[in-house]
Amino acid sequence: MSDNQQDQKELKRIIEALLFASDSPMSLQQLQTVFPELEAPSKQTIQEAIDAICGDYQNSAIELHQVASGWRFQVKQELASWVARLFTHKPPKYSRALLETLAIIAYQQPVTRGDIEEIRGVSVSTYMIDTLLDREWIKVAGHKESPGRPSLYVTTKQFLDYFNLASLEEMPALQELEALAIAGEMEI
Repeated sequence: MSDNQQDQKELKRIIEALLFASDSPMSLQQLQTVFPELEAPSKQTIQEAIDAICGDYQNSAIELHQVASGWRFQVKQELASWVARLFTHKPPKYSRALLETLAIIAYQQPVTRGDIEEIRGVSVSTYMIDTLLDREWIKVAGHKESPGRPSLYVTTKQFLDYFNLASLEEMPALQELEALAIAGEMEI
């Protein structure tokens, strides 16, 4: 094995260990900063190592998955229900109103509270907006140039990470959601 191949193999092992040990997704930039400045591999070299790691886990129960904040190891989707049985705490349940509000922000961003109320046809409670802000799923991206200068809300990387998305483009099209609702498979 050449020195270059040995170096690539060692880099792959280091990156795999970093991603496995991290409690949150790591971006290429974050991975690069772990190395001493003069020894830091290029982002392309790190990406090649990540691609190789993804290949290594292709037939495994876990996968290396990219979300908005970077890369993380996670259980494959088809096994998630089994793993969930290990945990005694139940995931938080969110009201239909909160999820509708979040969906409006995600699909229509940037939006004001007034825009959300107009779409939903009911007022939006401060508690609901505060909950989304506290979870860091939305943030204020500015203020609309209109009377009262209402806040403009957009989704965050934490929103994408929580819903296992790398970008907003991965969200299902509204037409797909409407088709599921019409078929009775889900309510929207």
